[in-house]
Parts: sequence; C-alpha cells; structure tokens
Amino acid sequence: MQQLELSPEIDFQSEAYKDAYSRINAIVIEGEQEAHENYKRLAEMMPDHHDQLLSLAKMENRHKKGFQACGRNLDVTPDMEFAREFFAQLHTNFQEAAAEGRIVTCLLIQSLVIECFAISAYNIYIPVADDFARKITEGVVKDEYLHLNFGEEWLKANFEASKAELEEANRQNLPLVWRMLNQVEADAHVLQMEKEALVEDFMISYGEALSNIGFTTRDIMRMSAYGLTAA
Repeated sequence: MQQLELSPEIDFQSEAYKDAYSRINAIVIEGEQEAHENYKRLAEMMPDHHDQLLSLAKMENRHKKGFQACGRNLDVTPDMEFAREFFAQLHTNFQEAAAEGRIVTCLLIQSLVIECFAISAYNIYIPVADDFARKITEGVVKDEYLHLNFGEEWLKANFEASKAELEEANRQNLPLVWRMLNQVEADAHVLQMEKEALVEDFMISYGEALSNIGFTTRDIMRMSAYGLTAA
C-alpha cells in the first residue's frame, strides 16, 4: 500500500490515460483469450490432463470477462486489433508447435512465457490501478500462479526428455517478450507501470519457473541472455 501513497494522483478519466488504457486493456483481454484457446488445445494434446486443462481454460475465460468489465468501468473501448497484432508471433509459434505435436514448446509458450508475462504485468499494475480494476486483478493473479504451476510440474516430471526442446523454444520465444515490452513502454508509462519494473518482475518469475523445472543457475543465466540480446 505504501507504493500507492508515493504515487502522484492518477487521473483515470483523462484522455491520455484512457487512450493508453485502450491498448493495455486490450492486451490483457487478448492475453486471456489466447490462454483460453491454448489450454483448450493442450487439453486435446494431453488427454491424461484433459479435465484439468479445460478447467484452466474456463478460468482464463472468466479473467477475460473481468478485464472487459475493467474497460467498461472506465468507459474505454479496448483496441483489440492492436492486441491481436501484439500477440501475433507468439500465437503463430504456439499454433505451429501444436500442429506438430510439440507439447513441450506449447507449454513453454503458454505456461511459462505468457503466464510469467501476465503475472509480472499484473503485479506491477495492481498498486497503480483504479479501485475496481485492482480488485479484479488481485483475484486473477492468484489464479495465474496455478496455471504457471501446471506447466512447471509437468515439465519438471519430464525434464530430461524435455530439456533440449525447452532450450530451443526459449531461444525462439523469449526475444518476443522484449519486443512486446518495448512496444507498450510508452502506454505502460502513462499508467505508471515502468518498463524496468516489468522486465525485472518477469525475469524473476521466469527464472524461478526454470529453476523449479530443473535448470541450473548457469543454464538460466544463459537462457535469459537470449531475451536480453533482443532488447
């Protein structure tokens, strides 16, 4: 709460705020929609975990509706075209991997990259959100840790068989995160979400996930460098 007191007053009704929010709100809505679709696809690919994955998909759909309500609360129309373009490359990479049956790559994209991206963004947003959005986002973050945990646990249980594909998937997809963060830096700044804080929070979440799966600190530093070279 101390962070809230330190922040200068945010005018949630200003044109500048609403303009930036139209893109940030669209990104979280589209991110939850992507996750919803991705978990449904994973449920088809992983019949042993079908019901659990469908449950995660339904949860993501609830999150999407919550963030749609956040936009309506501020009388903002989300720029969904921008958001679909924002996620286009990750979307394509997931679809291609799914078509080829590469479960490990699909899990890295959805359960690690997208979930860690969401968790870091929500953590940084909560202290500067309007009251309505804060309550919704706090509830969503608790759920996202469960989603991250599913991917972690499966990959940990299949670590040796998955390691090479995970490293390749990391090399392909981590640089996209930095491009995405650069793309929203100005809008995030208007919402008082600083890029450096987003990067730091993402790297901590992502590094912890890789560590939980079984990668060494040395591995994680090497894998993280793929993102930094694209920044």
